Amino acid sequence: MSKPFRFKEFTVAQDQCAMKIGTDGVLLGAWVQPKEQPFNVLDIGTGTGVIALMMAQRFFDSEIDAIEIDTEAYEQAMTNFENSPWADRMFCYHASFQEFFQEIEEPYDLIVSNPPFFAATQKSPNEQRNTARFEDALPFEHLLYGASKLLSDKGTFALIIPYDQEGQVISIAAKMHLLPAKITHVKGNEQTPVKRSLIAFRFNVGKNEMQLNQLIIEKERHIYTDDYIKLVQKFYLKM
Repeated sequence: MSKPFRFKEFTVAQDQCAMKIGTDGVLLGAWVQPKEQPFNVLDIGTGTGVIALMMAQRFFDSEIDAIEIDTEAYEQAMTNFENSPWADRMFCYHASFQEFFQEIEEPYDLIVSNPPFFAATQKSPNEQRNTARFEDALPFEHLLYGASKLLSDKGTFALIIPYDQEGQVISIAAKMHLLPAKITHVKGNEQTPVKRSLIAFRFNVGKNEMQLNQLIIEKERHIYTDDYIKLVQKFYLKM
């Protein structure tokens, strides 16, 4: 059984979730920076609920919604929300995102997602883990189309994806009139290739507005860079 993961201001049980807490989700939750304090936030495919909980910690007046299709993960996220200091403004919907964006009418100021992104050839026998990890459960086209329908005019939609899928995602987003406002390329250390892309999309981005930078996580094994520590130290206990 997986032990609960303790952060500075909340604890996340994860024994019922196929996808455990990892660096990607925490990076996204710490990195995303909307233009102003969001009235409401949506976390798509919340899993354990960790990103939604980070949003609740960071944006103390915001209503935090999450959506999760897997029954066990949904129940665990709800429990994690209820046991957090922000239970009164957190809610998880049990539905597919495709169902959700067709029914919800109120726009969100901030939408975040750590989406499934493993190719179908990498599937495992565990169907629950497949749903959490593989993009055929939520293709990028559906994710970006739904986000464009739910995002407020001045809102931000942020996600973390493999670096090699960055061009594809930006191209799909452009068809939805979503443009990259900020891109951060993530490397494990100085010597390794770029592994992940953090991208924040908005509807209105000026030609010279787009920011591009790089984040290196480690100087050497378990010795973290100042930039990484600065980003996540409000959350991790030992930072």
